[in-house]
Amino acid sequence: MTLALTRADLLIALFPIVQVLWVAAFGACVGSLLNVLVYRLPLGLDVVTPSSRCPNCETKLTWRENIPIFGWLMLRGRCRFCRSPISAEYPIVEAFTAVLWAAVFVVLYADQGRFLGIPVGRLGPDWGQGQFTWTWPSLVVVLALFSCLIAVTLIDARTFHIPLSLLIVPVVIALAAHPLHALWVHIKIPSGRLPRVAAGWEWTIATPGPHGWRWIGAAIGGTVGLVISNLLLWKGLIKRSFADYDDWLKTLPATATTAQPHSTADAAPADSPEMWTQYPHARREMFRELIFLAPAIGLAMVGTWAAFAYAGPWKPNPVTISTDPTKIAPLWLSVLSGVLLGYLIGGGVVWAMRIAGSLAFGKEALGLGDVHLMAAVGACLGWIDSTLAFFGAAFVGVAWAILGRLFSGVFRRHMPFGPYLAIATVLVWFSKPGIAHLLTLLSKARPPLALP
Repeated sequence: MTLALTRADLLIALFPIVQVLWVAAFGACVGSLLNVLVYRLPLGLDVVTPSSRCPNCETKLTWRENIPIFGWLMLRGRCRFCRSPISAEYPIVEAFTAVLWAAVFVVLYADQGRFLGIPVGRLGPDWGQGQFTWTWPSLVVVLALFSCLIAVTLIDARTFHIPLSLLIVPVVIALAAHPLHALWVHIKIPSGRLPRVAAGWEWTIATPGPHGWRWIGAAIGGTVGLVISNLLLWKGLIKRSFADYDDWLKTLPATATTAQPHSTADAAPADSPEMWTQYPHARREMFRELIFLAPAIGLAMVGTWAAFAYAGPWKPNPVTISTDPTKIAPLWLSVLSGVLLGYLIGGGVVWAMRIAGSLAFGKEALGLGDVHLMAAVGACLGWIDSTLAFFGAAFVGVAWAILGRLFSGVFRRHMPFGPYLAIATVLVWFSKPGIAHLLTLLSKARPPLALP
């Protein structure tokens, strides 16, 4: 009997380790896919076909060479067929993705705030602790976003360009997973709410809440406005900003630019920040972008009024010293609005800084890729995370500059803003309880602030 109990205790002890190893293994496989995306997307190659092969001898790789991390180690960093060296970046990306996936899982689902005796669970959002069966769709959203951020960081650091396809994927997943998950919870749980969320919130991301009809209307109206603006752009009824950039480059002396994106010549690459900031019509292009944004801003206002009228009549609430609507917003609608608000506010904050900076200095400030990046972060994690990450990215940039002063090599490279935004997003997500505590101390709020 004693031996049986010992084995049972051993299995119970090993179960969380097996869970984490499984998540890490799956993350390593995703890291292998990210390597493909990082290599092929900047070259305009199909990400599905042809199958993986050695870039030097073009020999098709077998399953043994494609094993994440261990495949590179078994080959000792060289092609099995032509013995050409294989970049160590491949296993590093796979290992980093595996560790990141495992860390997210441990932080969220460590039992009672401890994992293997280590108090790590309390670092995660309130909704994650021990509630995998209720919250796994939100976990999928987080992991999908973080995986895409890894690929975005590597590509943007090399090319100063962010492929929009990498940002569309997490947005689509968030638009599907969050509202459908909320609908399922509303049906399955009598209260219609997740059992574990931050105080004062009803979901894993910031939402307008059951009485937040104004924000619900603004979110839906603003999104419809963006769709209309893109249709007008597609039909050619409004002009795309910086559409004449290539024509402007042709007017410059041949010695001013070079087509090689990584040239060491005195001439600046045509797609480099040095050339973008020399474009003389940045202020004019910002007015074009304001025209593009006008339908979204206008319809957001219309949506605010329409939703307010729909939910009425509004009645005074003596307890909260406010007015409450007659109609209560269903959970799925509130969550859908939270996703849309995250997308609009996350991208809107960066876009506002881009327009203000470009108008003030006459040079393009920030890129539209950064706008799309933070819009995707907002859709997946909510507008609070995206806003905190945007301002936190400045501190990441300062830290990178300090490292560049202290060390040589990669830290001396000039970096675009996209990697800083991606790093700040991950840091904010992991440290959000600490951020809430700091904000509580600074504001002396009672009760303490809680972030979803």
